[in-house]
Amino acid sequence: MSAEVIPIPRASLHEQAAQRLRQMLVEGRIAPGAKLNERELSELLNVSRTPLREAIKMLAAEGLVELLPNRGAVAVSLSEADILNTFEVMAGLEAQCGELAAQRITPQELAEIQAMHFEMLAAYTRRDLSTYYSINARIHSAISAAARNPVLSSVYQQVNARLQALRFRSNQDEEKWKRAMKEHERMIEALAKHDGAAMREVLLTHLANKRDVVLEQLRAGLVALGGAR
Repeated sequence: MSAEVIPIPRASLHEQAAQRLRQMLVEGRIAPGAKLNERELSELLNVSRTPLREAIKMLAAEGLVELLPNRGAVAVSLSEADILNTFEVMAGLEAQCGELAAQRITPQELAEIQAMHFEMLAAYTRRDLSTYYSINARIHSAISAAARNPVLSSVYQQVNARLQALRFRSNQDEEKWKRAMKEHERMIEALAKHDGAAMREVLLTHLANKRDVVLEQLRAGLVALGGAR
């Protein structure tokens, strides 16, 4: 068989660029407050300026990038007050999503979340933080979807985007990463039992612990604020 070159549909170029750029922002390869250099990113991502700009607009809508007059696109940076306020809102959203999901989740959705949980456990065992976080984010999104409230899910996605990079870095401490994994085990148990109250409790605890780790890292100088607003 002769190999045939299959062109990538143009509509997907900006989505692929957005996915790779999102990972760079979340994992801190682009620092908070840093300007996004279009020429360098075009070369790195192997895309032209047009799909790159479309990707940047997507990430701006998600809250990972800010479009500033006379400065262009910069990686979002949060002050300590921003972090506290956003985690406060996020805790309520996660708890509500979890409680509703425990009540409304289907057997198929539960099985898919359980499967992702085991994938995440494998990544944790390998200490593969990048894969762990990617699966972790999919689990939280699946819980949100299982709540079957499109308004709640939309607000959840919007607010959560602001915290992705901080949530990623909160697992870089071994003991706190282990604690987060145990909290996820409790989430799976609560979902399987359709126990909304238990799901709400564990998610409130989970978010409070994430917030405390982020603030601890921030005050120790381990998390950069960038140009805090």
